[in-house]
Amino acid sequence: MIDDLDLGFDEPERGEKGRHRRGFRKRKSGSGGGRGKTFLALLMALVLLGAIGGGAFYGFDRIQNYFVTPDYDGSGAGEITVEIKNGALLADMADALVAADVVKSQKAFIEAAEAESRSKNIQPGTYKLRKQMSGENAVAAMLDLKNKIVNGLTIPEGRTSFNIYKLLSEKTKIPVKDFQAAAKDPEALGVPDWWFKRDDGKKIVKSVEGFLFPDTYEIPPKSTAESILKLMVNRFLSVTGEMKFADQVQEKRKVSPYEALIVASLAQAEAGNKDDLGKVARVAYNRAYGEFNCNCLEMDVTVNYYLESIGKPTKSSKQMTAAELDDPKNPYNRKLRGMIPTPINNPGKEALEGAMNTPPGKWLYFVAIDKEGHSEFAETYEQHQRNEAKAREAGII
Repeated sequence: MIDDLDLGFDEPERGEKGRHRRGFRKRKSGSGGGRGKTFLALLMALVLLGAIGGGAFYGFDRIQNYFVTPDYDGSGAGEITVEIKNGALLADMADALVAADVVKSQKAFIEAAEAESRSKNIQPGTYKLRKQMSGENAVAAMLDLKNKIVNGLTIPEGRTSFNIYKLLSEKTKIPVKDFQAAAKDPEALGVPDWWFKRDDGKKIVKSVEGFLFPDTYEIPPKSTAESILKLMVNRFLSVTGEMKFADQVQEKRKVSPYEALIVASLAQAEAGNKDDLGKVARVAYNRAYGEFNCNCLEMDVTVNYYLESIGKPTKSSKQMTAAELDDPKNPYNRKLRGMIPTPINNPGKEALEGAMNTPPGKWLYFVAIDKEGHSEFAETYEQHQRNEAKAREAGII
């Protein structure tokens, strides 16, 4: 009968002599336990093979990464902004791009950049890129000026902090008061405390004035007043560090770096031509620390700084009254003995060099003698009067 058929050949069949035929085995009574064991064994084998296969694949993948650069395909999707900081090397750029998921690996970007001779033209700044780009496409995008977010602002040499806050506010729409508040703690902006040490025994006045380095800055999106001022202070520290300014002025000028910074600001304000920056700095040193009649600076630019600090308009020397020229309430008084409390502006690199590498000379006086701003320098008041006569003839004073 059909019901008695066993297509699985589990039922043994005996021959004439009662021997089992090869390849057959007797099925146990009950519910097919042998079949269950077979299924379990098969399942375990599949799991084991899967594990071995997965492990082999994982190992292969790891080994492959040593020889094949992990990289995305194509030009990516979406949009993201990435900031490349000043002084960033290719590895630093790659790190920033990997962190933003623009490229898959540092290696992908570096290899693509090294293969592109123009990659050295990639500048610091903020770039508009896409996520998951190939290294080659990321390099190409960063070389395309359309993708660079230009939000630059140039701070000219010799601007006071008060003026700089206005310039920054106009550019960023951040209120001036926010910059003023951030500037109250120069050390929090990154100015090391040793910059505020003086050798002349004068009271220490901690001000950010002098540390906001004049340069062209890319203002990153969503910047704060504090982050922008930190950017400028950091630039100052980088430039003066490269110049070895602090070491040089202590060794050559025998003054503290802070006093030399003050002198640089005076030279920046007084010199009408960059050729005279060093000589004007020498005059400032000679007047404050030499044998000048009052050991005072007697420079009108210090009066103007005070006027600006209290919200009053600045004036030319001819417009200043006797009371303004010698105001006892003014901590930047022309007759103040020695060096003034702080810098009076933010000097550029050439003014810093002038204060660091001043030419030798006993000059105590100077006056502009031509329309290009060149000055004549004198050791005595009599010589100075003769130079003033030249300036009058030229129509300068």
